[in-house]
Amino acid sequence: MFGLANPARFMSFTRPLTPVLWAVTAVLFAVGVWLSFAAPGDYQQGDTVRIMFVHVPAASIGLMVYAALGVSSFFALVFRHPLADAAARAAALPGAAFTALALITGALWGQPMWGTWWVWDARLTSVLVLFLFYLGYMALRASIDDEQKAARAAAVLGLVGLINLPIVKFSVDWWNTLHQPASLLRAGGSSLDPVFLAPLLTMMAAYAALFLAVWLTSIRTEITRRRVQTLRARQALEA
Repeated sequence: MFGLANPARFMSFTRPLTPVLWAVTAVLFAVGVWLSFAAPGDYQQGDTVRIMFVHVPAASIGLMVYAALGVSSFFALVFRHPLADAAARAAALPGAAFTALALITGALWGQPMWGTWWVWDARLTSVLVLFLFYLGYMALRASIDDEQKAARAAAVLGLVGLINLPIVKFSVDWWNTLHQPASLLRAGGSSLDPVFLAPLLTMMAAYAALFLAVWLTSIRTEITRRRVQTLRARQALEA
């Protein structure tokens, strides 16, 4: 793990791994989509239940991505490691996309189930705050011209945002919310019927593989960009 913190070793290790991840992502999505449409409709929700196969993985991965961003920010801030900073920066955009997808599909699911597109429920509000942390992280980096100062400021914000993760996760247990409690990771096992559990787990695996593929590709692109930037700076000094 610490050996891969070296950018050269990281690039060498991930070069063959990245296309494999993209291929695995494509296969998992193909299987997951097929299982999602093959599953029967719910006796109460009908075909609306299929939104679950998009919404739940997006919300779960959105949380996990911010955890990765926060941990990377910690190593970037404390140890000043450029690869950790690149990892944090690369996680922001896909994390924001997953969280936005969770909010949109949640609204689409909530309207027929609850009779409204949005309520200031603890779970919904905390996920919206998570999305705003993603946007704030990217906006802060873009607003400061000095990359080192931008990286430090964004890392601090990334660490502050970690406080919101347990609030998102346990909000349905701590407060009386309209959002249903956990049905997958819960004491006593999942409450989902196997016909819904199989496509949901497959789609969650597909989303996770997609994030890893995007993340590694983005980190590799960021490393290459910084190498080119450093090379141009050296050439300018020599000139």
